[in-house]
Amino acid sequence: MTKYFVLDTNVLLHNPASLFSFSDNIIVIPFTVIEELDRFKSDSEKKGMHARQVLRQIDSLIKKGALNKGAKMANGGKLKIAFAPDFKEMPDMETDISDNKILAVALDLQRSGNLVFFISKDVNARIKAYALGIKSQDYEKQKVEYSQLYKGWKEITIPQEECGQLYNNGAIAPKGLSFYSNELALVKIEDCDDNKAPILCKWDEDKEGLVTIREKRSCMGIKPLNTEQQFAFELLLNPSIPLVTLVGLAGTGKTLIALACALHLTIGSKPLYDKVLVARPVIPMGNDIGYLPGSKDQKLGYWMRPIFDNLEFILSRGKTELNAINKKKDKILKAADLQSSNLLEVEALTYIRGRSIPNQFLIVDEAQNLTPHEIKTIVSRAGDGTKIVMTGDPEQIDNPYLDANSNGLSYTVERLKRESLFGHVLLTQSERSPLASMAAESL
Repeated sequence: MTKYFVLDTNVLLHNPASLFSFSDNIIVIPFTVIEELDRFKSDSEKKGMHARQVLRQIDSLIKKGALNKGAKMANGGKLKIAFAPDFKEMPDMETDISDNKILAVALDLQRSGNLVFFISKDVNARIKAYALGIKSQDYEKQKVEYSQLYKGWKEITIPQEECGQLYNNGAIAPKGLSFYSNELALVKIEDCDDNKAPILCKWDEDKEGLVTIREKRSCMGIKPLNTEQQFAFELLLNPSIPLVTLVGLAGTGKTLIALACALHLTIGSKPLYDKVLVARPVIPMGNDIGYLPGSKDQKLGYWMRPIFDNLEFILSRGKTELNAINKKKDKILKAADLQSSNLLEVEALTYIRGRSIPNQFLIVDEAQNLTPHEIKTIVSRAGDGTKIVMTGDPEQIDNPYLDANSNGLSYTVERLKRESLFGHVLLTQSERSPLASMAAESL
């Protein structure tokens, strides 16, 4: 039986390609959705771009008959535009609410004997659909199971003879175990004294085995405080891994160590990048504070305060490394000095679209608030020689239409875990303070 998928506006704004995600079925766009897209199309941010993209797609299909029998799509499905029925025949629903007009279309189709599914990112709209007896779903094409998210590293135990092989040959291929590219391992020795420290390794595709990684390294006075952070340092300082994701709870050090490694590779004795570019999505936690006065840089200062807090801490700790640099360069001790020297740039992600970013260390902070489509847009900005690091906590999402399973950061980790240009670490140990650790675990 042919399925009818009635799409809510937020699904199309979330992912413009969702229009083509339901092969061999009928996609129904209520007229109210067209009106809402029209209101969004002048928006200068992502919603406006997505709205315009969807409207162009619908316009191209209308020429094939979308307003009557349905326009044929390349995936075997059809697109129809439907009008809300007479509300006199509907349950007690407010007639001036857009969600109700959209749901009325779905209910009318279902009453005509069709198998109807209402697709929405809005949980309240889905609850209304259930109340009306309409099958309802979230848009799940780009969803992953966060509870089973790839960690980027694993703990293994090897026989003592393989330990000798690891030290003598520099690599081993443990039997019965498989690894993804750049996956890390905490290697313990079988029947070994518990006091002997495990060996930290990384899977090397060229050697087809685990190779030991360097001892703890310091960047700008910041040292890894646990095994997970040491794994993160290994990926962050490796220029042959141009895309790294760091996922973890608040206080696990994601942004701090990313910034420390970025500065080390940009203003260190052997710089690999021209500048550090830090970007964050402009999504506030809780109620927005409204209009912010001042220039663009002053406005960004409010949103980027967490970044500058970390920078100030790093620069206060990295005096030894900075003094060695300052013998050849002007004195750099403050974030403002880095900005004026064009070694550091902070930017809202709103302004990053359309740019080409070559030979830079790009940090995307709070990436859990981005959709998979937005992540794709950002990564596609990377020019030759650029490294991108995305950090975030999928359990702290401020975007109303995303959750731990559907956000772009989680999706990226699962989609790219097999790629040789990608590395990932899931951090679980909070190092900010005992109080922060207690809050992250218990509140």
